[in-house]
Amino acid sequence: MTEHPTSHEGRQPPRAARPNAPADPRGALLRTPDPAETVEPESRDSRAPRESCEPRESREPLGSQGSVRAAAALPAKGRPDDDAEHSQPAPADASGDEGHRPRPETPPTDIGRGVPMQPTGADHSTRRGADAAPAGHTGAGRTAADHPEAGTEHGAGGAALPPGGPREPAPPTLPAPGPGNSRREADRLRFVGAATRRIARGIDLDEIVMGLCRATVPTFADAILVYLRDPLPVGDERPVGPVVLRLRRTDRIPENADDTSDTGAESGQLLPALPVQPDLAPAAELCEVRTGGALAEVLRGVRPVFADAPAARAALPELLGEDRAVPNGRRAILAPLRGRRRVIGAAVFLRRPDRAAFEQDDLLVAAQLATHTALGIDKAVLYGREAYIADELQRTMLPETLPQPTGVRLASRYLPAAETARVGGDWYDAIPLPGSRVALVVGDVMGHSMTSAAIMGQLRTTAQTLAGLDLPPQEVLHHLDEQAQRLGTDRMATCLYAVYDPVAHRITIANAGHPPPVLLHIGGRAEVLRVPAGAPIGVGGVDFEAVELDAPAGATLLLYTDGLVESRLRDVWTGIEQLRERLAATAQLTGSDHSPPLEALCDEVLDMLGPGDRDDDIALLAARFDGIAPSDVAYWYLEPEDSAPGRARRLARRALARWGLEDLTDSVELLVSEVVTNAVRYASRPITLRLLRTDVLRCEVGDDVPQLPRLRQARATDEGGRGLYLVNRMARRWGATRLSTGKVVWFELNRS
Repeated sequence: MTEHPTSHEGRQPPRAARPNAPADPRGALLRTPDPAETVEPESRDSRAPRESCEPRESREPLGSQGSVRAAAALPAKGRPDDDAEHSQPAPADASGDEGHRPRPETPPTDIGRGVPMQPTGADHSTRRGADAAPAGHTGAGRTAADHPEAGTEHGAGGAALPPGGPREPAPPTLPAPGPGNSRREADRLRFVGAATRRIARGIDLDEIVMGLCRATVPTFADAILVYLRDPLPVGDERPVGPVVLRLRRTDRIPENADDTSDTGAESGQLLPALPVQPDLAPAAELCEVRTGGALAEVLRGVRPVFADAPAARAALPELLGEDRAVPNGRRAILAPLRGRRRVIGAAVFLRRPDRAAFEQDDLLVAAQLATHTALGIDKAVLYGREAYIADELQRTMLPETLPQPTGVRLASRYLPAAETARVGGDWYDAIPLPGSRVALVVGDVMGHSMTSAAIMGQLRTTAQTLAGLDLPPQEVLHHLDEQAQRLGTDRMATCLYAVYDPVAHRITIANAGHPPPVLLHIGGRAEVLRVPAGAPIGVGGVDFEAVELDAPAGATLLLYTDGLVESRLRDVWTGIEQLRERLAATAQLTGSDHSPPLEALCDEVLDMLGPGDRDDDIALLAARFDGIAPSDVAYWYLEPEDSAPGRARRLARRALARWGLEDLTDSVELLVSEVVTNAVRYASRPITLRLLRTDVLRCEVGDDVPQLPRLRQARATDEGGRGLYLVNRMARRWGATRLSTGKVVWFELNRS
């Protein structure tokens, strides 16, 4: 015969939850169901002393942290009538079995807390052990609601005072050990781990803030507001001016469509002035933190606080606005967001009135979320600053726009190795030279770091300076090699330097370990130019060799870096052959009588890259050779004598008449006479005079004197010094370029 206990009190509370209980609609935490346990009877001597129960009308809800956790850890009792009913042995029925009440099921756990939700008025603050307080006394576990005359706020860490006056506070009651308390702690740890992982996945500011919102709503809170400083401080910089917080993002549980209750915090609708869409764009609401105000004090304290704390009561209206409703009691948490150096914002977590309030341990959860979010935002801001610096460095190192020299059309492309590292060591350039020539440069510095980009900038500046001296291509590479050795022993780079002459239709190329260029002819034939390979820049002690090739009109020269033709999936020569075939196929599509469009050709070349071919950054420079027809060029040699200016005027007049540009005769004769006169005064060798007819009329005068003329203001008593002043006033553009054999002074006039 089975013996039953004589009292319901002696029975262990069951822990098995309903297996098919509906999930909480607000996204409950992952709960581990406990297997059903067999209730074993206890002996009367092994039971703990029973605390006397108060009448039903005098029972009050749990309040402070200690009592909440203690009550949550202990088994919930039944109603007083049930206790009285089971205080005597239950009568047996006709079959001989003893009657007893079914065991109550474990109530569902509240979201984010793990505290069983019980009906109002049926809570029991039970304390077990030798220090249990007798009925009718207020211990450390009571709340301020039990004694309204007590003046200590529990949100600030104090204890409630009994009606009789101050008394020594009782030591806090720790949660009773048991599987329920361990399960709640495990749920809280799982939530914090999952939330911090979601926040850490964000790489930019919006992703991190959205990760915080999506991780906490609805699991931890019903609504969240995230405020950030505007502007956000970067690194160690100290912002100037008042601290301003901007509402960056909000998230909340959408309201039911059939909800007809009044708006406001008491009816469950939080902050009715805010939209309810979870994907809310950054709002334009600002809050200026007053120096010495309540919000400033909370932010300075760094730690999260409940809404019922004295500091938060004044800080929340200052942050949210006086017209915003804030839930009463412990249904809101204000958590400052502190980065590495300073507070960068604040987060507000809110819960509805129909949901259990926050408890003391939730402050630790809010602190963890705020800390991870603030550090992530700090890193995102620093990453954004680095990306901004990289973009600015890229725009500075590479030409913003390409020049439009006479007789050649240019197009370029630059692709970084990755979006997170937008600057590498590849560069390209097009530099106009005297005589309507143009220098085409492409290079690649080893590495993809900021150091490589800085070295690239120095080499590009050196190449521009050497091009201005009109040195031969092999001499330019020689000086670049010396400059690289001065920068360091491990500064290596490849470079290809070419000079195109549109009048002679020739191109001179020197190579320093760079992939060879590809020339696409107008008929569709693509060939890899045979140029000396040379040693990379920075090796030192090597000679560079230049080769001169034909550059027919209509042909396209393609200069590129090795990132276009070399990858982990193919070697460089295989990639060059694929590039040649791609160019030939593209030219066949446009026909054999004209060349493909230059911009479209660059896009077609980049389309040959596969998914695994972006191992390096890519620089691409395409040059279409139009050239200048011999009929549009007039060239003479003049002896440096007094009759040279008059002869120059007569030759220029005849050329203009042949081209039908008689309207420019007077201006050209005057300017040519002034420039040739200045050259005759100092030159010792024959003077060159050349006229070029393109979209403008260009005149070039060369001599063997390296000193460049300078524009100056002549005095009233000076007999000379007004020639360049006339050139500057009448010409469209003018300039002077130093050559290895002297200099060239040129000017341009509009044809109409």
